[in-house]
Parts: sequence; structure tokens; C-alpha cells
Amino acid sequence: MSTAARSMIPEQRHQEILRLLRQEGILSVRGLTAYMNVSHMTVRRDITALESTGQVSSVRGGVRLTKQHGQKPAGEPKLRARPGAPREKAIAKLAAQSIKDDMVVFLDAGTACRSLVPFLAARRHLTVVTNDFHIVTSLFAYPNIETIHTGGAVDPASASSQGPLATEALKFVNIDLSFLSSRTWNISRGLMAPSMDEIEVKRAALKASSSRFLLADSTTFGTVSLFNVAPLQMLDAVVTDDRLPLDVQNNIRQLGVTVRLATFGEGGPSPLAYATERGPGGNARS
Repeated sequence: MSTAARSMIPEQRHQEILRLLRQEGILSVRGLTAYMNVSHMTVRRDITALESTGQVSSVRGGVRLTKQHGQKPAGEPKLRARPGAPREKAIAKLAAQSIKDDMVVFLDAGTACRSLVPFLAARRHLTVVTNDFHIVTSLFAYPNIETIHTGGAVDPASASSQGPLATEALKFVNIDLSFLSSRTWNISRGLMAPSMDEIEVKRAALKASSSRFLLADSTTFGTVSLFNVAPLQMLDAVVTDDRLPLDVQNNIRQLGVTVRLATFGEGGPSPLAYATERGPGGNARS
């Protein structure tokens, strides 16, 4: 996108911003500037133009879809915050088997990692480090678990802390096992995220950890976000569901990464024998 975006007319940029917002929910101005390879003022003008149509609304440092166009307003984060989908529960239950007594674990922001919390109750002398406010409040019910919040700038959209303060806190802890979440990941680009602040926290957690797991359901595979976090080779394991196509599983294993598959619901594994990755324009790419 970066080289081609300079030649886009405003209407094309507007459509690209809307497409990215439908995928990510919220985007930073800084991220759009880097992704579109245009000036800060150009992005601001594009956002203002889209606001005038009622399709988006500005938030501090970024932009999101308006409620009527598919995005909840800032005052309604709780519906998104509820974990519990069968797919996520199955993945979390499988991932929790790797958490042992006396460990220090990092739980990334997002519903995938929030779904882990109920499976931690039986652990002894466990320490959980997280930047997710919902995880922190859920852990109040488990006094046997020591909880450390990273602090940092609050992101209302994800109910988490991001930015340099959160990143700095992770430099002072030694983590046995980190669980990262990502709504966008693929073979060629690895883990991705929509904002610079988010990727820095994830990178700091990876660096502080002895072992690194990705928790991601199969529906999130093959998509592309604004920024690269880390290649899949940096992970020790991908914990996902058994609907992930077999060829993708094999490709991940060829990178030296373990694939752990959770079974949920009915219907069995996906019958797909071949998968494609969707590029920035949504087109299939083999």
C-alpha cells in the first residue's frame, strides 16, 4: 500500500480507511500516516471528510466507525470485552495446560487471553502480568494469584494500557510464558497490530519471556493489519482451533513452531486442504 497510496485520489483513500476500520474497529492517525505513506495533515483531512458523512468519528489520536456503521461508541466497551465464545474457550482451556505452579505469565489484552482466567484458579503461587483491565478485575476473585498491571496510557477501545510506560514496565519482569493475542496474522508477515503503541507492548512481552504462545482462532488467520509485530518464528507455539486448514498447520510447523489445536462444537476440522492469505486489498494471495 505505502508506495501506491501516494497516487490515490482522496475518494480512494477514504474507501481504504473505511475498509481498514471495518477490519480493525479503531485506527491511530500515526498508523494511517505510515500505512498510507501520506502526511499527517492529509490523513486528518481525510478523517474530517469522512466525519462529515457520518461514517466515522474522531477519538484522541485516531478514528473509529460510528455506531450506525458498525462500531460501538466509546461508552460501550463492555460488550466486546466479554469472552466466552466456544472457540475462544476451547483454545484457552488447551493453552492453560501449559501454565504450571510458580510461573510468571503475561496475558495480552483481548478476549482470547481474558478467556484464560477461569482456568487459572487451581494454580499455586502464580503471578500474572497484564496490560488488560478486564483481566485485572477478573483476577480479583483469585487472591491466590499475584497480579501485576503494567500501567501506561489507557486505550478505552481495548480496555488496556499501551504506550511507553507499559512497555517500560515489562523490562523489569522476567516472564516464564507469555500469551499474545492477534486479530491479524499470517505466514509471511507473522503477528500484526493496528497501532504502534500496541505493537511495542507485544514486542516487550516477547523479549521478556522465556516461552511465547499465540492465542488466535482460525478465523483471524490470513488477514493483514497496519504494523508488523513479530514473525511467527519468534513463537514457541500457536494455540488455535482445529478449523485451521491443514496446509497452514504444516507451514507453521515448518517454521519450527508447535501447533496446538483445540476442538470445539460440532462439524469437526475444516475440510479445506488449501488456504490463501488476504492481502491489504482483501484479495486472495497464495
